[in-house]
Amino acid sequence: MKIASWNVNSLNVRLPHLLQWLAAAQPDLVALQETKLEDAKFPVTELAAAGYQAVFSGQRSYNGVALLARQTTASNLVDVVTDIPGLDDPQRRILAATIPASTLGVARPLRVVNLYVVNGKAVGDTKYTYKLEWMAAVKAFLANELARHPDLVVLGDFNICPDDRDVYDPAAWGDAILCSPPERAALKAITDLGLHDSFRVLEPEAGHYSWWDYRQGAFRRNMGLRIDLILVAEALKSMITSAAIDREPRRWERPSDHAPVTLELARIADPR
Repeated sequence: MKIASWNVNSLNVRLPHLLQWLAAAQPDLVALQETKLEDAKFPVTELAAAGYQAVFSGQRSYNGVALLARQTTASNLVDVVTDIPGLDDPQRRILAATIPASTLGVARPLRVVNLYVVNGKAVGDTKYTYKLEWMAAVKAFLANELARHPDLVVLGDFNICPDDRDVYDPAAWGDAILCSPPERAALKAITDLGLHDSFRVLEPEAGHYSWWDYRQGAFRRNMGLRIDLILVAEALKSMITSAAIDREPRRWERPSDHAPVTLELARIADPR
């Protein structure tokens, strides 16, 4: 089973890229961030023609998240959640859904939570304070999700580099936004619930990034950050067969500044 996450930085602009990538990569499930589309304008028809059912939560010009599942039944994304309980936030940054066991052809359902984490702007800014508050609310939400769904995947644009291996120049970035100790602590508090960074399960080395600035030839020079993550619950860790960053779409004309990240899992077996 192939799962992916991609911050497309405007689905209206990047829809041709997404359709091209879906045809080539053939993922079973895709989480999108920064769709920047109102729900009424989401390209349901185009994605259905490509073989994917979509659920989405969007807003005009900013934010927006979606989940795409290979269309094997009429309803293969159920129990959809678009808000964090107790958090009054009009920004569309979270989307959770369950893929039923019958759809997967396995014994257990898969729960997926797609996150577009607050950027925070700069350390000390009011948006930074809100980022940490938002992460605390997400942690509480995920603790409840994990208690209810042992086969849990949490993925998306986390806007946090987990550690210095995920930064092209740790000395230059220092304790700046995306790398500051409180942000990393907030992310660690989430993984400490019992979630594993799937990429790091297989790849311990530095130098692998999922985002590159459009400026200064950053992609060509590999001046990047790894901020797009796929976290899996303990029950899924042993099923990881591949985890990768697909740099190819970043080479295309008018690309997103993010590359898709992927995870392949062995099919969920019957726990008995």
